[in-house]
Amino acid sequence: MNDERKEQMKQTIIIALLMATAMVQAAAQQPAKKKTASPASSGWQAVDKAMGRAGQDQPDGTHKYAMPRSDLNVSVEGVQVKAGFALGAWVAFRRMGRQAEAMGDLVLTQDEVGPVMQKLIDSGVAITALHNHLMHESPRVMYMHIHGRGDAVKLAQAIHDALAATGTPAAAPAAGNEELGFDTKQVDAALGHSGTNNHGIYQVGVPRAGKITEGGMIIPNSMGVATGLNFQPTGGGKAAVTGDFVLIAKEVNPVIKALRAGGIEVTAVHSHMLDEQPRLFFMHFWGNDDAVKLAKTLRAALDQTNSAKAK
Repeated sequence: MNDERKEQMKQTIIIALLMATAMVQAAAQQPAKKKTASPASSGWQAVDKAMGRAGQDQPDGTHKYAMPRSDLNVSVEGVQVKAGFALGAWVAFRRMGRQAEAMGDLVLTQDEVGPVMQKLIDSGVAITALHNHLMHESPRVMYMHIHGRGDAVKLAQAIHDALAATGTPAAAPAAGNEELGFDTKQVDAALGHSGTNNHGIYQVGVPRAGKITEGGMIIPNSMGVATGLNFQPTGGGKAAVTGDFVLIAKEVNPVIKALRAGGIEVTAVHSHMLDEQPRLFFMHFWGNDDAVKLAKTLRAALDQTNSAKAK
């Protein structure tokens, strides 16, 4: 190899090394990619602090707080009502650009209604409904549905201050699940939907097939637009059932007929919101019988609705 050829190869190697060095330096100067937030760092910490309890991120994008009224001693027709069965207050938040929206259902004694309503009004949180869910309960329990938009922390603080006028317990460690005493597989088969054992209450959620909107925005199911069916064991394979069907107008009376035909009492029919589309009606119910028999009746009622099919 002559000297000229060697010199060309030497220059080629030098140029390649310089280019490689430049590429490494450029890569080092690039800003690091932002990491996707994990559920533990989803940006709700300040809201949790204002609420005075930890919320849970939901699959549909909301951040939800469960506030069971375990301080209340309520019975219905001889059945001691567990907090998770029919006394489960809740509030759910979701982001809306730089603001947030909060919707919820507060469980109150009659004496708590006035003070809570005033605190919410003073802070700009709207009351969208006030009514019963049960009948023949002792003592009387009322349910206040709320809606607010604005700064998430300010909304949380307002709701926290309103709850301070009640006996709602502070957050506490969850108890372990209890035996249900009835065959959940048979209940699932009868309903066509599966549920979960939530601390001794068998809970089934059934979303509607169509979209529910408010102000042109879809309302997530976890903000109270899915039918909820709760089973509380009462012994010997029996259960008390309660919850609420989420219905459009033409479904109301067919569902009433289906429930009553199977021995389930309708305890309330009313609205929970003000501006939803399509217009929704919420039907609450009560029964205490063989769990599978009740599930079959609830299935007959679900068949009268445009509910999503089980996956």
